[in-house]
Amino acid sequence: MTATAGLPKGGGAVRTRRRQGRHPGAASAFLSPAVVLIGAFVLVPMVLTFWISFHTGTMSTPLGEMQWAGWSNYTDVFRDPTHRQAFTNTAIYVGLSLLITLPISFLIAMLVYAPKLRGSALLRVILFSTYVIPTVAIVIIWSQLYSPQYGPLDVMLRAVGLPEPGWLSSPNSALISLVIFNVWQMIGYYVILLVAGLTQIPQEVYEAASIDGAGAVRRTTSITIPLLRNTFVFVGLMTVINSVQVFDPIYLLTQGGPINSTLTISFDIQRTAIQYGLAGQASAMAAGMLVMIGIVGGLVAVALRKRP
Repeated sequence: MTATAGLPKGGGAVRTRRRQGRHPGAASAFLSPAVVLIGAFVLVPMVLTFWISFHTGTMSTPLGEMQWAGWSNYTDVFRDPTHRQAFTNTAIYVGLSLLITLPISFLIAMLVYAPKLRGSALLRVILFSTYVIPTVAIVIIWSQLYSPQYGPLDVMLRAVGLPEPGWLSSPNSALISLVIFNVWQMIGYYVILLVAGLTQIPQEVYEAASIDGAGAVRRTTSITIPLLRNTFVFVGLMTVINSVQVFDPIYLLTQGGPINSTLTISFDIQRTAIQYGLAGQASAMAAGMLVMIGIVGGLVAVALRKRP
């Protein structure tokens, strides 16, 4: 007879749980470095941003010398037509990016995921390369494409007798031109996300639908799109966040012009803080942008929780 013969059934599992419970602070010790880093580089700057938004001063003013301003920075931001235009342009930029990105990335993902498509792996690499190439290099290419004199886009339009839109020089088309640039740069990343979502759909579901007589369109609308719901929500969230935070193309291509038609929140924050020296107003805009992203994130969390 062994020494454990008299123990009740499951005694080994009980002892294992007891041994695991002897060091309750082990998990906290392992997580503490990450918590410290998040607190130092995320939470502290966020708190300081909100604190500065209620004070006046420049970027070089010490925190202890800033003057209390209350809600005046927020009221000044929403009273200033330039700042309001930045919020409006950002909303239009986000909306157009969502409207264009989701359907195009889905169609490309369906094409790339097609099992009979040869070279699909190479196509994925090419699509994703637009996301990893530095924005400065891409801006150089697109500045040539949008050139009003010798740019290939205007050359093709002139060849067929169509008017030239003035891609970056017209207030009516500059923002749309930047949206096209953003969609082209980010589409590969979103396609990879959707392809990853497609791989999670069991093929047996498609086979059963085919046996029942469902065609390609019916399988897409009744199976693929509903089962990709969470992936669509995540792609939409990433599109919103990336679009709200857009800065590099604005800074490198238009500087917010012409006539503030491409002025977005991120660029307006940088210009207000660095060029104008209004740290309080810039922080108020940053706080407003943070609240907007938080609201969108909360809506996405609610959408993910309410699964069909």
